[in-house]
Amino acid sequence: MKSKAVQTVLSIWGWFVLGVSVLLFTPVVAVVRLVTMPFDKGAYAAGYTFRKVVVPLTKLNPLWTFHTSGTLPDDMRRPYVVVANHESFVDMLLISHLPTEMKWLSKVEIMKLPFMGWMMRLSRDIPLVRGEKKSAVAALDECRERLSCNVSVMIFPEGSRSNTGDLNPFAAGAFKLAIEGQYPILPMAVHGTRDCLRKNDWRQGRAVAEVRVLEPIPTAGLTKKDLPELRDRVRALISDARDDLRAEHGWVEPPRKPDSESVVEPDPDSSGES
Repeated sequence: MKSKAVQTVLSIWGWFVLGVSVLLFTPVVAVVRLVTMPFDKGAYAAGYTFRKVVVPLTKLNPLWTFHTSGTLPDDMRRPYVVVANHESFVDMLLISHLPTEMKWLSKVEIMKLPFMGWMMRLSRDIPLVRGEKKSAVAALDECRERLSCNVSVMIFPEGSRSNTGDLNPFAAGAFKLAIEGQYPILPMAVHGTRDCLRKNDWRQGRAVAEVRVLEPIPTAGLTKKDLPELRDRVRALISDARDDLRAEHGWVEPPRKPDSESVVEPDPDSSGES
């Protein structure tokens, strides 16, 4: 009982810190976007400023400890299609500790939030209505536009985290983008954020989380017929890296439940997944 009370108090503190950080950063991001708009079409500066909102949150949150590992490419403005496994909303906060900027493909509900959503829009993140093919087509078009501005894009190809801790099937959208534009894939593996914020529970959990940057995968010379093999290769690399992180940090498998809530973004080219 005492531990739950402590968790509740620390969770309230954690959300309070996030709220204050968001309030303070929103006008800063707006000013940066206004000043840089004439020469920064991709909103790189505004987005980079926005990602730093997570720094005070994690430094002042006693429940969470974040780590990064691996090495980012020297020039993230190349750009890259970045993909990672998806454990929770906190994935965004963890990955934002990396010293770079990339545009996030995010469910539209988050981008409708006051302040947080406003900063995402100022940063030119990309909204997606999950389950709607028309929205998926529009989102991929926006991804292409951001990439054309030499800004990397970040996509969770699982679409939604699983209830079991297993990886969901990877959708094709990110890999289609990479092959079409001959952009390299930058895989990342995430571990620990599931415990930071459990599904359907507002309280934060005590956790150590880490994002590991893996080696980029070139797509030069690949065609659409290579997409399934590329997707499976990237998924296997992320799965192996995630298993390594689990072994390093320790991991307890959650109770097995039907994965009925998992959602995969629709494929613009078919009625199935992307």
